[in-house]
Amino acid sequence: MEASTHAKAVQSLVIVDSSVLIDYLADRVTPETNWLEQNFGRRRIGITTLILTEILQGIRGDDQFAETLGVLERLAIFEVAGRELAVRSARNYRALRKRGITIRNTIDCINATFCIHRRYELLHSDRDFDFFEEHLHLEVLHPEPLN
Repeated sequence: MEASTHAKAVQSLVIVDSSVLIDYLADRVTPETNWLEQNFGRRRIGITTLILTEILQGIRGDDQFAETLGVLERLAIFEVAGRELAVRSARNYRALRKRGITIRNTIDCINATFCIHRRYELLHSDRDFDFFEEHLHLEVLHPEPLN
C-alpha cells in the first residue's frame, strides 16, 4: 500500500469517545450523536477498550449491559494498553501541563494520544480534548450544528 493510500485509510477511521456514546445510548440529540447515527455503516467507526470499559461500567441492569455490549461490539475495538502508549500519554500530559493545562482524566489522555499516534479522528463532546487538538494536533471531527 502506498504511503498516501495508507494515510487515507488510517484517517478514515473515527474513534467515538464515551462522552458521545453516553449521549447516544441515552437518546440525546446533539450534533455528535446525530453524526454518529447518520454515519453508522458509512464510515469506519471504533472505540478503545478504555472507552468500552467507561460505557459498560455505567450500565446498571444485566439486560441493558448485554444489549449495550452488543451495540458496541459492532464497532472496531482497539486495545490501548502498552508501554509505548503509556509513555507517549505521559509526555503529552506533561507537555500540556507545561502550558498550564491540566487534563482531568487519564483515560482521555490515553485515548487522545492513541488517536494522535494512529492519526485517527476523534468524535467527542468533552472540552479536555480541545487542548489536544489545539496544542498536540489531535484530529477532531466537528459535525455540522443542528438546525
